[in-house]
Amino acid sequence: MTGSLLSIALAFALACVSVAILLNLYRLVRGPTSGDRILAVDTLTINAIALIVVFGVAWKTQTYFEAALLLAMVAFVGTVAYCKFLLRGDIIE
Repeated sequence: MTGSLLSIALAFALACVSVAILLNLYRLVRGPTSGDRILAVDTLTINAIALIVVFGVAWKTQTYFEAALLLAMVAFVGTVAYCKFLLRGDIIE
């Protein structure tokens, strides 16, 4: 009973994250300003992290959680650098 409930929850989580990724891709393409596109990329990486975690739970391995943590750190640095470039025109002062 518990195994089937977990598989239903994982399938629902996968469907929700997939819909969120599609909506983020739409905002990335249609975003009227660069700020909207930056926000869409940042949210897309958050949803990719959620997708990686769902796969980690489904396949019962901890390697995916480490990959999600690394992606989160790289995505944060990338978002900050892109915002700084957009605001100031230079990343390194």
